[in-house]
Amino acid sequence: MTGIRKYIILLLVGSVAFAALFFYLGYNSFHEVGPKKADAPYNLSKGQGVIRTAWELEQQGYITSQNIFKVGVKLSGYERKLQAGEFSIPAESSMFDIMMILSSGRVIQHRLTIVEGWTSWKIAEYLNNIENMTNVITALPREGSILPETYLYTKATDRHDVIRRMQVRQLDLLDVIWGQRDKDLPFLSVDDALILASIVAKGTAVEHERAHIAGVFINRLRKGMRLQTDPTVIYGLDRKGFLDRPIYKSDLKSNNPYNTYRIKGLPPTAIAHPGRASIEAVLHPLETKDLYFVADGTGGHAFASSLRQHLKNVKKWRKIEKAKKAKH
Repeated sequence: MTGIRKYIILLLVGSVAFAALFFYLGYNSFHEVGPKKADAPYNLSKGQGVIRTAWELEQQGYITSQNIFKVGVKLSGYERKLQAGEFSIPAESSMFDIMMILSSGRVIQHRLTIVEGWTSWKIAEYLNNIENMTNVITALPREGSILPETYLYTKATDRHDVIRRMQVRQLDLLDVIWGQRDKDLPFLSVDDALILASIVAKGTAVEHERAHIAGVFINRLRKGMRLQTDPTVIYGLDRKGFLDRPIYKSDLKSNNPYNTYRIKGLPPTAIAHPGRASIEAVLHPLETKDLYFVADGTGGHAFASSLRQHLKNVKKWRKIEKAKKAKH
């Protein structure tokens, strides 16, 4: 019995020592520098467990042992704390570091930018071409309802959710600035302001001109003059907002409801999505007597308060156009 007892005691001591050594080595491995030599993203799918996560991390070279990672996560009490999402794993992250990153919820934020003056068709095309988003946009959002800005999103975000967020962002802006608008503007509704703002957005890309161009359109509306602006005609011909040909005289005579050379007042809807600067320009237009403007060849416009001066400006612009064509 004495020999058997000694054997059992030695076996127990050896097992404890082995377990301690294994725990020590495993602990060190769990905290030592990882094998990845560069920052890299890792995507943890929704509903994914520790077993699959550990296997993927080893397969993709983030860790050296899936078994040590599984044991470490379980002993640390983080088995049910890992969160779904796309995470950035820094170079040489230890298994412990990766566990903490995957449980932090700090997922990678991607950026997208909606450009002022884009139509709904262009925005849908842009979003549908972003590969790390879900659900294709087939029904276009209401023209003029989105606020062009830079937005953050995470991988697998629903494109429709992004559209809704952009629309809410515009509503939040309008809640602030609509009540601060100038008095006696020739429109009564926010929708009319957005329609005119979309025309301003398509009319110039020069920041300091927006309020001036808005002032011209406001003056024309007050006088009952037609707006006579090409971007509305183009939108009426193609909802994408651009033509692959010049505007013909027949286009300016057409019964197109967006043809502001024939209709009085504003077109039925916005022709693009205006940014904050264009909306504010319409709500606070420049006080001016000008009724006309035309490109001046520098990227900006020449303004005029009389038809005679406007025709002179048009003549100058045509000379510039002719000179440009001659060079080509």
